[in-house]
Amino acid sequence: MALRTPPLREVHAERGATFTEFGGWDMPVEFDSIRTEHTAVREGAGIFDVSHMGEIHVTGPDALELMQRLTTNDVSRLSPGEGHYSAILDDRGVVLDDTVVYDLPGEDGYLFVPNAGHDVQMYERWTDHRDEWGLDCTVEDATERYAMFAVQGPDAEDVVAEAADESVRDVANFDVVETTIAGVPTLAARSGYTGEDGFELLCPSEDAETVWGAFDCQPCGLGARDTLRIEQGFLLSGQDFDPDDEPRTPFEAGIGFVVKLDVEPAFVGRDALVDATDPGERFVGLELLDRGVPRHGYDVENDDGEVVGHLTSGTMSPTLDKPVGLGYVQADYATPGTDVQVVVRGRQKQARITETPFQ
Repeated sequence: MALRTPPLREVHAERGATFTEFGGWDMPVEFDSIRTEHTAVREGAGIFDVSHMGEIHVTGPDALELMQRLTTNDVSRLSPGEGHYSAILDDRGVVLDDTVVYDLPGEDGYLFVPNAGHDVQMYERWTDHRDEWGLDCTVEDATERYAMFAVQGPDAEDVVAEAADESVRDVANFDVVETTIAGVPTLAARSGYTGEDGFELLCPSEDAETVWGAFDCQPCGLGARDTLRIEQGFLLSGQDFDPDDEPRTPFEAGIGFVVKLDVEPAFVGRDALVDATDPGERFVGLELLDRGVPRHGYDVENDDGEVVGHLTSGTMSPTLDKPVGLGYVQADYATPGTDVQVVVRGRQKQARITETPFQ
């Protein structure tokens, strides 16, 4: 099957980007170097093309009920222009995807953002349940209609405010406003995936080059996006959780704060979570104390050589210049400061459970 391409694929190629397959998309992995791009975001500002993320519109009289029954957070608490982080579960209480839900400003409806390659799956899930439950609402997969860019870093507010035709400085975390950038109508949300301040910008795909060109900052690829999110301890869909290969509840994955068990109508998967709030395994950060780099799939052992968990992500932190990883360990070993071992190419390496974001 041919890879999907973002609207600016050729623009990025002309800039010298290298590409990788991600979630069925052909996306830039780096423009200059991962370290250069990572540092730009931590110290100034960088811009990512994240047009591989999905966009699903839900509108109509029963839009709120459908969103409430298919996501774990309390959508009824959102007002127009507000958003929140949430999860999408199956009947087992296992995370299918994590997402951001926006109550759109100036519109009667919602937009939620599935991860790369999940837009068709979530469109079908929403329409199937709408029809099963007899709800009156319209669901649209708008992914191909939008380009999405993320401007991230301590200088991101200044960079976006300079480009926008109206001030975005007062936009609160996760809120979204309608603005224009270089004359193009754009949704600007105060959100991101790097741990830094920033905005995620949605504009019509046909205007992508105009909006991208309005920002004079370091272009960044998925390589830096990954090292930045690992340093913060953020989950990656399909790697840190996956309904088939890494089935996890929100409480195991460390995002129990987005689960509202007392909200009605109940969301899909709620009944399975009622007695699962104190899981036997937990998502943790880990610092490798010996030489080496922690990687996905490496076992975590105790001092007796017993496997007590495994890693799902890892990297050499460009900011801290030390090897860090994320993964799941038995609850008895999840306390920060606990010493463990990571098996790297058959050899035990000293490691320690730590808080995230890593410091």
